[in-house]
Order: sequence, then structure tokens, then C-alpha cells
Amino acid sequence: MGALHEPLAQLRAVNETSAFNRWCGFEVLSAAPGQVEIVMPWRHEAGQYAGLLHAGLAGALIETACGFAAATLVGPVLAAHYAVNCLRPATGERFIARARVVKPGRSQVFTACELYACIGADETLVATGETLLSVVAGASGP
Repeated sequence: MGALHEPLAQLRAVNETSAFNRWCGFEVLSAAPGQVEIVMPWRHEAGQYAGLLHAGLAGALIETACGFAAATLVGPVLAAHYAVNCLRPATGERFIARARVVKPGRSQVFTACELYACIGADETLVATGETLLSVVAGASGP
């Protein structure tokens, strides 16, 4: 088990295998060792009662981006714990999650992420999060 050799192509392929990610419209924009950026376009179905991005989907974006960032360094991972801090109402045309590995390890990986709401070229920080991921022992690939 090891780092992804072509992280962008491999993460895009993994992303396509997830029915949930496809339903949400997640797309992997960029990937480098220990860093990932994913985007989700706004859809009415992603909103809560007031028409804002549902906090559960904010968490899903953060957890997914963190997992992908970790996978670039250690291979397959599973979320053991994640926390989300909602900073302001999330409204936009699309949402970008930028995740990075804080500390990789053999059995656990600590990551952090910022989630931005975008309207045109303007980005507003709407949430932050941290994820503790467990390395999947004996697995190969992302």
C-alpha cells in the first residue's frame, strides 16, 4: 500500500465509483501529494429548509476531500472521526473543499479542510473541518 502515483486520475476514477459522490455532483479538481480540491455545484436538493447548503453535505464535502488527500499519501483510508465548524450560511453557485494532510502515519492520518461557497470568482469561507482517518491495512489502490 502506498501513495498514489497519478493522484488526480486515480482519485477521479475512485470518485466515479461512489454513487453518493455522483449524486452530489462531487468532482475532483486537483490533487497533489497530501492535498486535494473537490467541488460540488449547487443543487436545490442539497439545500435545507432555508435554501442553504445542508450542513450534512458540508460535512460530506469536507470528509471526502480529507479522505482523498490522505489517500494520496497512504492509500485507502476510512473515516474514524470528523468534525465540522459551520462559520456562516453556505450559499453559492458551487462549493469548493480544499483539504490537506496535517500529519500522516502508518495507521492514522490527520487532515484539515476549508470549505468555500463560490459566486462567480468570489469565494467565501463557510466551514472548516478536521478528519482522523484510519489506514486500511492490506488494501491496495485508493
